[in-house]
Amino acid sequence: MEILLVILVGILYAAGIYMMFRRSMVKLLIGLLLLGNGTNILIFLMGDIAKGKPPIIAPNTSVFTDVYADPVPQALILTAIVISFALQAFAIILLKRVYQMTGSDDLDSLNTNDGDI
Repeated sequence: MEILLVILVGILYAAGIYMMFRRSMVKLLIGLLLLGNGTNILIFLMGDIAKGKPPIIAPNTSVFTDVYADPVPQALILTAIVISFALQAFAIILLKRVYQMTGSDDLDSLNTNDGDI
């Protein structure tokens, strides 16, 4: 299972970087989102996939000896998903505004010199 997720991370990174090299702002945003999702899966993999019990220590013991799932990577990923959603919403509104003002989403056509302003 872990090897499939490692391959998925590699595919998401490759597709994200490929999309970011395109000239369209929409493809740039999609590439950024793919990189973010690949990073979330990578953080999840680094936390180790373990089928076990929740990390709760019984009141009569002082040391936890069973296999347990680490909650820290899951909390980090949840935070990253919320931040990624906010970034996505802001970028979509920004792209819509740029397209309304310029009539194009081509990054090369948006380059201006200081003399043009």
